[in-house]
Amino acid sequence: MKLRLVITSGLILITRSIWAQIPALERVEPASWWVGMKNPKVQLIVHGNNIASSTVSLTYTGVKLTAVHKVENNNYLFLDLDITASAKPGQFKILFKKPAGQVLSFNYKLNQRDRSPNRTQGVTNKDLIYLIMPDRFSNGDPANDSKTGMREMKVNRDSMYARHGGDIQGIINHLGYLKDLGVTAVWLTPEIENDEPRASYHGYSVTDHYKIDPRYGTNELYKTFVEKCHALGLKVVKDLVHNHVGTEHWFIKDMPMKSWVHQWPKYTQSNFRDAAVMDPHASPMDKKIMLDGWFDHHMADLNENNPYVQNYLTQNHIWWIEYAGVDGFRLDTYPYNDAAYMADWARKVKAEYPHFSIFGETLVWSVANQAYFTQGNTVNRGFDTQLPGVTDSQIKDAIAEALNGKDGWTDGVHRLYSVLAQDFMYQDPTRNVVFLDNHDMSRFYSIVKEDFTKFKSGMALLLTMRGIPQMYYGDEILMKNLSNPDGLVRLDFPGGWSDDKENKFTAKGRSDKENEAFDYIRTLANYRKNTTALQTGKLMQYIPQDGVYVYFRYDTEKTVMIIYNGNDKPANLHTDRFSERMAGFNTAINVITNEHISDIKEFIIPAKATFVFELKK
Repeated sequence: MKLRLVITSGLILITRSIWAQIPALERVEPASWWVGMKNPKVQLIVHGNNIASSTVSLTYTGVKLTAVHKVENNNYLFLDLDITASAKPGQFKILFKKPAGQVLSFNYKLNQRDRSPNRTQGVTNKDLIYLIMPDRFSNGDPANDSKTGMREMKVNRDSMYARHGGDIQGIINHLGYLKDLGVTAVWLTPEIENDEPRASYHGYSVTDHYKIDPRYGTNELYKTFVEKCHALGLKVVKDLVHNHVGTEHWFIKDMPMKSWVHQWPKYTQSNFRDAAVMDPHASPMDKKIMLDGWFDHHMADLNENNPYVQNYLTQNHIWWIEYAGVDGFRLDTYPYNDAAYMADWARKVKAEYPHFSIFGETLVWSVANQAYFTQGNTVNRGFDTQLPGVTDSQIKDAIAEALNGKDGWTDGVHRLYSVLAQDFMYQDPTRNVVFLDNHDMSRFYSIVKEDFTKFKSGMALLLTMRGIPQMYYGDEILMKNLSNPDGLVRLDFPGGWSDDKENKFTAKGRSDKENEAFDYIRTLANYRKNTTALQTGKLMQYIPQDGVYVYFRYDTEKTVMIIYNGNDKPANLHTDRFSERMAGFNTAINVITNEHISDIKEFIIPAKATFVFELKK
């Protein structure tokens, strides 16, 4: 018999279980690594029945076993390896000799790093990201819909909480659609295994960090997906969750040590108050509950102060970059993580991949709160977070206010102007990801109450704004619904299943209005893809007057003028006020219609409409 740590009702308890429930050597992670990494050190987690009683040895030129760590649970060992510069690609055995003389072995593989130029390119303000929830986009392989032995076996498209069958092959089948739309990067919500009994289709309750969920495909298929994206000029963003894991995760079912997760006398949920992290007057308990409280009974909150947890997560994320060649990371629930660890994590990732892109999810309530988490803001922190950019929810809210609000000193379109005026808080605001909606919030078309003019204006503002624009799957075909509950904004893309009555991946399957929306976005997205002024160009904005907001994106190649009328009636705009940016230009091209404008001294802008003009000399 042995002591075993398990979770009951969200609490970690110590109970007794039988040795034979765990194989003699269940797993070694990471099961492979690479020669030639900047950091030569790797820590392996070894899980098996009473494995701690073993004597460990290995023999391979260039690889040293520098330490063997035993922890509270005898079913674990942590092995420190030093992979020196003399190590060559190949395999070697790690031997575990039991007291009774039994010898277990594990074949460890060292790989050669892939130095192909199109790997780990980074996602920048030259890109347009398209966010997909794999389970809800397209079912390309019905054979993997149900997998024997998994806790959720059924596919039920009539339930918003059940699995629907979408997978990686389905996304691969529609990469041409994304390319045509003008997308340059694809972000999937987590595609690694979520073997929870219910409602884990979203991917944020991981149960195996090194395995693609078999209902989506295999590790090899995911790697193929990345390669096919790269072949088409598309980049790939991988979604990571540092803060928590599903309670059915193998290392939660049998934890290495009690301090593997944050412990509470009784289940304690996070207060979700990010201000407590930065508030100089904050109660220490408020801050602790914010950071260490659990997201949900079924999402165990990892203790990122634990060095073994730190090593496990950091190595896993580097493993996926090296294995699949992804181009960037989106970091889920960033403010809830241990800040010092996340800075160390970012330094280690950047050391291996200097051009790799990282942005953190920060759904907070002000520009200051958001900028607090970004790289370069060391005020009252004592360290640099090393986080290049964030998901810019302040821009999202400001665009919604500009479209729906009434004109006022800080309301309506003035909100957008004001938010951009606070860009001085960031080391580089162009590394922020700007968006209008995503999988956790109401669909943009519903936010503007299905007003088609506002929809087009919002998309024009998004695709001409500073930063890295991100769309949510189906925005381009006017998918709608308020996030009440979340499942309503995670509906299936029509045409992604063979028995769908409509196929909106094709122009024939879309309504006239849907085609107009698709064509509008495609025109602007592809224009942006070929216009450096909208990618890396400077932004100059003017204080809104009479409800009309004007800004320019410009570089040495082009100058683009964006005009938004936030009024409920047409506005007459005289452009002499903008002479410092319009000097030398006499005509313009309407980017959407390709219409030539011979007189740019005055414009009549319809209510709630946005014009995008390329100025000409």
